[in-house]
Amino acid sequence: MVVVENLAKVYRSGDTRQVVFNQLSFRVEPGETVALLGASGSGKTTLLNLVSGIDTPDAGSVTLDGIDVHTLAEPERTLLRRRRIGFVFQFFNLIQTLTVAENITLPLELLGEDKRIATQRATDLLAAVGLGGLGGRFPETLSGGEQQRAAIARALVHRPALLLADEPTGNLDEDTAARVIELLTRMARQQGTTMLLVTHSQGIARSADRVLRLSHGQVTDEPLS
Repeated sequence: MVVVENLAKVYRSGDTRQVVFNQLSFRVEPGETVALLGASGSGKTTLLNLVSGIDTPDAGSVTLDGIDVHTLAEPERTLLRRRRIGFVFQFFNLIQTLTVAENITLPLELLGEDKRIATQRATDLLAAVGLGGLGGRFPETLSGGEQQRAAIARALVHRPALLLADEPTGNLDEDTAARVIELLTRMARQQGTTMLLVTHSQGIARSADRVLRLSHGQVTDEPLS
């Protein structure tokens, strides 16, 4: 599903060079949930941005479901993300001026989906994530855990091939985080969605099928403990 080969990324500021990755390679199989562990500043978010085509590498390639992401022009990469990738972030990123249901249907509206189908799919997902009946509320009226469940529904509503989750429980208490991770991994598996889950928590990583450790610009397989 995801093949990263010989990826290199360097940030430059004046005469200073910061090498983030150099010949980094790994793969994620279709339907697999992979946790990416790493310390703060190790480049986890940068790697997600490269996988999704938000950022561009200095060398190497990222192939998503057979598509070489970085051979595409920017408009094509935008369409690829819109159609085939879902995102879950640490800070929810719900649009505060839209209702919960409107937030969830937004990805489908951007794809030109019929409004009735979009509304029904949002209703079904709200029920699936335990927010049935709350679609008419605004995000600020929900708890942090409820907002993250709404964000999960939004990320999955267009049935993406790949889900990228960047510290999705970093803004939640421990008990709520555990429930959100269980929900996220269960729903991704139910939809057959491949997931790359960024975290710094060993406990969260144990929910994955496989764990990769990012350190000093390289990834290595780490045994599940």
